[in-house]
Formats: sequence, structure tokens, C-alpha cells
Amino acid sequence: MNLERIVETATTNLTAFGLKALGALAVWIVGRYLINLTVRLVSAALTRQEVDPTLLRYIGNIVSVALNIVLVVAILGYFGVETTSFAALVAAMGIAIGAAWAGLLANFAAGAFLIVLRPFKVGDYVKAGGVEGTVKEIGLFATTILTPDNVSTFVGNNKIFADTIQNYSTNPFRRVDRLAQLAHSVDPHDAMRRLRDALAKIPHVEKTPAPDVEIVDFNERGPVLAVRPYTHTDHYWQVYFDTNKAISDTFGAAGYAVPEARYRIAQGA
Repeated sequence: MNLERIVETATTNLTAFGLKALGALAVWIVGRYLINLTVRLVSAALTRQEVDPTLLRYIGNIVSVALNIVLVVAILGYFGVETTSFAALVAAMGIAIGAAWAGLLANFAAGAFLIVLRPFKVGDYVKAGGVEGTVKEIGLFATTILTPDNVSTFVGNNKIFADTIQNYSTNPFRRVDRLAQLAHSVDPHDAMRRLRDALAKIPHVEKTPAPDVEIVDFNERGPVLAVRPYTHTDHYWQVYFDTNKAISDTFGAAGYAVPEARYRIAQGA
């Protein structure tokens, strides 16, 4: 075989491969566009049916993954790869990967249970898997939670489902728990009356139930008051800070003595 024939054969093969590669690239681009379009259409149709946003995102993820797999198999078939054999190979790989990535499959299964049992939905303020914040998305394998300090945190669905879940958005209001230390010389009834009046003036504090201000404990400094206003979850932290300010301002305006221990432990004792 002379050099010219080798060059001619190589050029022909490379040209054919290049054309196929360009065709596969075109199929990939068009396929991705159609997949995104399909997902948008499915989401729009479900939105018109007033499907819950949590379920909507979950279905969108499943449709996207399934269509992408179909697209990859179609491109491989375009290159002449036997798709039947490929399907068998994928099944075998799935078994191997499933054994190796049991945790990943557990996250997938837990995500399905989260959708079915609905302990929370997108937009709820929760504490799940040791993370507290607002639920932004329940994905196939992980749930996205936006923490109060504006950090997007991804928590494995299996960790969430296997742990305690606290949903602060289920009830119309929640309680803010604060403590107020009094000195022995302060009349606790006067302090409680003043605090109740101050709490009633804080924005977003619920009128019913009324804030709780009671003696909860005693220590070496004096009585300890439990200060517990109620508010909607959306205003929790603002009421929390406003309550601290109300305690400080109320006690300062009343001229209460600074709480100090009556008995001090001798140095070195």
C-alpha cells in the first residue's frame, strides 16, 4: 500500500468521523433544547393544575434526567454503538454502582418519601438534618435549605428523613423564649407588669395568645423571669431582638439594680 492510498483512506475516514461528530454535536444541542423545552412545558402544565411547587420541581428533575439518558443513548446509536448491548451494560453498571453507592440510592428513596409524606414543602422554615432555614428545593438526592445567614446548604434526603424534622411553618405562630434576670431588691410583680406592657407594643407580637411573663426560676442573683411573646415565623428573629431590647430598656427606665450574687466564692476556695 503506497503513501497516497494511506493518506486517501485516512482522509476519508477522518472526514466521515468529523461529519458524524458534527452531526452528534448538532443532535446534542437540539436535544438539549428540546429537553429544556419539554421540562418547561411539563412544569407549565403542572403549574396550571396548581401542583405544589415541591412536587413540581421533583417531577421536573426526574423528566430531565430520563430525557438526558435517552439523548445519550440516541447519540451512541448514531455512532453505531449497539444500544441493546449498551442497555445491558447500563443495567450491569447500575447494579454495581447501586451496590457501591447505596447511600445515593437511599437519598433518592428518601426524597420520594419526603414528597409523599410531606413533612415540609418549599418555602417552609424548618430544622432538618441538623440544618435550620427556609426550604428552597427538594431534589432527587438532596434538599436545599437557605440558612438565616444566607448560605445555601445541601442536605442529603436520607439524613433528613432519618433525623428529627421540625417544621416551624406548620402552625400560625411560634414562641420566642427569653430570660430576664432580676436582682433580689426588685419586686418581680412590678417587673412582670412593666414587661407585659412593653411586649404589647412590639410590632408583630400576637395578641392571642398573649405574651407570657412569669417567674421561672431563682438563683443567687435573684428571681429569673421567663419572657415569651408569640409571633409568626416570618417575624421571629425581629421579635427576638426587639424582646431583648424591651427587657433592657424597661429595666433601665425603671432603675432596677444590677443583679449581683449575694454570696461570692472566696478566691482559691
